[in-house]
Amino acid sequence: MGKTFYWYPKCSTCRNAKKWLDQHEVAYNEVHIVENPPPQSQLEEMLAKSGLEIKKFFNSSGQKYRELGMKDKLKTASKNELLALLASDGMLIKRPLMTDGEKVTVGFKEDEYEQAWL
Repeated sequence: MGKTFYWYPKCSTCRNAKKWLDQHEVAYNEVHIVENPPPQSQLEEMLAKSGLEIKKFFNSSGQKYRELGMKDKLKTASKNELLALLASDGMLIKRPLMTDGEKVTVGFKEDEYEQAWL
């Protein structure tokens, strides 16, 4: 499986990550995260492989996050319910999200990208 880069073109962090990938000649498939959010089963797999808590997959600074009162829901909802919410709306997912089927990065930090994708 190649690398898949889930991004939102209007997101400056996503654009910075894309620019970094292109500068380092990293090959990837680009997916618009709002138009094509990853399905719940794939999110569950990415969550397991990332080693991160599920709350790290949420775009906590997003408008949708606040509208849905996600801060409180994160405390009470089951993992399944949270994964279903993420899969239902790409705006809830912290971006960019990148995976090669084994490794997963959430958000963009140059040092993490260097370790994972070079």
